[in-house]
Amino acid sequence: MSDLRMNVFKAGLEALYLTKAHRLMRPYVGGVGAVLMLHHVRPARQQDFAPNALLEVTPDYLDGVVERVRANGFDIVTMDEAHDRLVAGEEGRPFVTFTFDDGYRDNAEYAYPVLKKHGVPFTIYLPTSFMDHEGELWWLVLEHTIRNEQTVTATIAGETVQLDCSTPQRKREAFHRIYWLLRSLPETELRACVRDLAGRHGFDFRSTCRDLCMTWDEVRALGTDALVTYGAHTVDHLMLAKFPEETVRREMSVSRQRIEAELGRKIEHFAYPVGDPTSAGPREFSIARELGFKTAVTTRPGLLFPEHRDHLTALPRVSLNGHFQSMRYVDVLLSGAAFAVFNRFRRVNAA
Repeated sequence: MSDLRMNVFKAGLEALYLTKAHRLMRPYVGGVGAVLMLHHVRPARQQDFAPNALLEVTPDYLDGVVERVRANGFDIVTMDEAHDRLVAGEEGRPFVTFTFDDGYRDNAEYAYPVLKKHGVPFTIYLPTSFMDHEGELWWLVLEHTIRNEQTVTATIAGETVQLDCSTPQRKREAFHRIYWLLRSLPETELRACVRDLAGRHGFDFRSTCRDLCMTWDEVRALGTDALVTYGAHTVDHLMLAKFPEETVRREMSVSRQRIEAELGRKIEHFAYPVGDPTSAGPREFSIARELGFKTAVTTRPGLLFPEHRDHLTALPRVSLNGHFQSMRYVDVLLSGAAFAVFNRFRRVNAA
């Protein structure tokens, strides 16, 4: 999200909160529940250059969210219960379920103690190559390389560019330019470009995975608590819509099989990597359903409505964004008001 878009969105949230419009709208657009989406949970870090800061929140913020959710009258449930409530279609108290993508070690180190204290169940979606420490967290490799260099040289789509990274502002500009150039490429080319970039600057791109992601032993240890549910998140964290159908099926099924073999438990829930419309669409939703997943979540913004019982493999989520760590924003987001405007009052968007 660009700085301009972020500021506009914040202004909209502030307006809804200060006018109390979100309270007036909630009975009409509040839905039956929400799937909350998180990635990193760790203490705040003071950094002038942090392009992926939207993906991390502090333990204190998470603690406040749990308390705020309950104060607002929501039940906190597992993904299994969220599924069952949607299928049953019964009216009742609204519900929230907490989900975490990618299997980061800080989920166990910082998020788990907060959630354990409150007795909160949660789901972690695992890309199996991350647990093997063979995964490519290319967006973080890009950030690391730019942070540690004064000048960055990258070859993208056959063109070599050299970018000044001598100040935090220029680093932000370089990241934004390279990131969106990469996102325009087929993912195999994207990853090759990032590997080349890391190699040019003497950085072991797999060290990011080793440093940040849990091992299988750590996954097993955390999973001994009944509060923890695991879901699949593919093998290699691919933007599935950009790949042939056979690759999509393999990524979904092999990741589930691997997790089941490692943990000795059934895996019934799935999350699409990246999860926006360019990364997951009707084909992927259909494949997840055919493979027997009870639910599959996207990153499309929105709350859950009764109509989602017919779209259980295309569920929206509410991102707990690191740039929006305020309880007033939690109130507005869970009211559904912001999403109603953003989604043009469509309850379901599975196209």
